[in-house]
Amino acid sequence: MTAPAGTDAPLFPLRSVVLGAFLPTLVLEIGVGAMLPVVAVTATGRGASLTVAGLVAALVPIGKILFDLPAGALAQRLGDRTAMLLAGGVAAVAFATIALTPSLGGLAAGVLALGASTAVFNLARQAYLTEITPPLRRARVLSTLAGVHRIGLFLGPFAGAAVIAATDVRGAYWLGTGAALTAVVVLAVVRPDPAEAGRARQRGARAVPRVGIVRVARDHRHLFATLGVAILLVSAVRGARQTVIPLWGEHLGLDAEVTSLIFGVSGALDMLLFYPAGKVMDRFGRLWVAVPSMLTMAVGLAVLPLAHTAPALAVVAAVLGVGNGMGSGIVMTLGADVAPADVRPTFLSVWRLFQDTGDALGPLVLSAGAALGSLAAGVWATAALGAGSAAALARWVPRHSPLANLVRRR
Repeated sequence: MTAPAGTDAPLFPLRSVVLGAFLPTLVLEIGVGAMLPVVAVTATGRGASLTVAGLVAALVPIGKILFDLPAGALAQRLGDRTAMLLAGGVAAVAFATIALTPSLGGLAAGVLALGASTAVFNLARQAYLTEITPPLRRARVLSTLAGVHRIGLFLGPFAGAAVIAATDVRGAYWLGTGAALTAVVVLAVVRPDPAEAGRARQRGARAVPRVGIVRVARDHRHLFATLGVAILLVSAVRGARQTVIPLWGEHLGLDAEVTSLIFGVSGALDMLLFYPAGKVMDRFGRLWVAVPSMLTMAVGLAVLPLAHTAPALAVVAAVLGVGNGMGSGIVMTLGADVAPADVRPTFLSVWRLFQDTGDALGPLVLSAGAALGSLAAGVWATAALGAGSAAALARWVPRHSPLANLVRRR
């Protein structure tokens, strides 16, 4: 099989990929990671109850869901890089608003704006990399992007803690402001490589006039009702993973520092596997990563209620970290594989709506189980979602794509 044009170039071109996407992502995610742990604390410090503080913290994913579809229209109209620049600017304003305003309303507005800007930035960044990356390298590039995202969120809380120790809690938001502004400067200074831009224009030469979100969703309704639902289930399992370890640690009565250490170990294992995951996807196909990842997480969730000690919880957390790391970039890669080139940003905005809705659904399943009196039941329900997602992926992931060299099973 002959490699497509451009595959003799470096896997991660410095200008277009590393500086044009990876570095801004890393910097911005460090800022977001520094903010996330202190949102609830800031809210209570401004007079909110614990319930209200939880709602304010939830405005980040709510903002993503609300702006997933507008993000596609914006990127389609302005272009991917311009949309990323705009989103970075809004994020900087959102961080600064939280730092400067002492009111609870200012905090809520800033957090919601940050969720919205993140939706636009993530969508435009994915569409940009999909456009400039040769299809046979797509999984490695997008799985590395997912890894960079994880690394930023992992480093962010440590950077935030250092700044807060030297100043006060507002320091975390000023760190976020600086991170967002740095991302904008990098994006503004780094122009796409001319050769990459030329290949992108060649791949998009057959583009048709813009179409609306409703038409894109209608034209591809079968795909969204099958593979889209599978992605929603995958994201629900991943969203639950972020919540289930702290919840089960609290259920066992573990100290906060012990639970944090266990969570950190899980996150570290998650980060180690992003490049191998992409290489396997590019070489053998998406299913070789998608199904084992979800089955591993389903097993980890299924045995979690049997963990009654800190070491046992650490083992289960490690299994969940490995399972999640195995699937690094799978959602973005599958979206890139099936997205039509002429309406890519709009299509991916609907795709990301499924993804972000799943992220919010997973913790709700756990919370529902706890509200009904059995956290274990919520965990097992999430494990069932993991098994269901593996089955859905096995049934609906394309075996071939004219873009990805992978004919969907009829």
